[in-house]
Amino acid sequence: MKKIIVGITGGSGTILAVRLLENLKNCEVHLVMSESSKKVMELETDYSMNYIKSLSSYFYDDGNIAATVSSGSFIFDSLVIIPCSTSSMAKLAAGIADTLITRVGLVAMKERRKMIIVPREMPLSTIMIENMLKLSQNNVIVAPAVPGYYNRPKSIDDMVNFVVSRVLDLAGVENKLSKRWEHV
Repeated sequence: MKKIIVGITGGSGTILAVRLLENLKNCEVHLVMSESSKKVMELETDYSMNYIKSLSSYFYDDGNIAATVSSGSFIFDSLVIIPCSTSSMAKLAAGIADTLITRVGLVAMKERRKMIIVPREMPLSTIMIENMLKLSQNNVIVAPAVPGYYNRPKSIDDMVNFVVSRVLDLAGVENKLSKRWEHV
């Protein structure tokens, strides 16, 4: 069984995190939500904290820097930060571990574990692009929440499913969430 840590930060796009969690059914899921993500969740969605917590095997407070998942001795398959706020991305690029999410991210980098960040921002400043480059150079997979259009999306749900399907692919989790490219 895959062990996946999901970090939800205060970037817009809570629906992406929820859809990811809903599709990690055969995984052991360790969930961390920042305080900002909880506020964004209330503004963007009708989801409750109880529902989101119910989609995980374990839930940790983002202020608990000593949580089990914060140690390099905690073995996991992937860390997915979705959405990843530009603030969290900047902290990771600078090596700042002032929250559990950023601590786990820095542990993932030092232990050479798979880490996927899903920034959801547009347009991008030069500083944001430099931070993405710095993280990419440290083996972090930067997967911006950019939907594809070859699957001819008909709804926001289709676009969310496309992005989450790609993230699941990157984490090595089989899924049929979105139509694949087929060209004859």
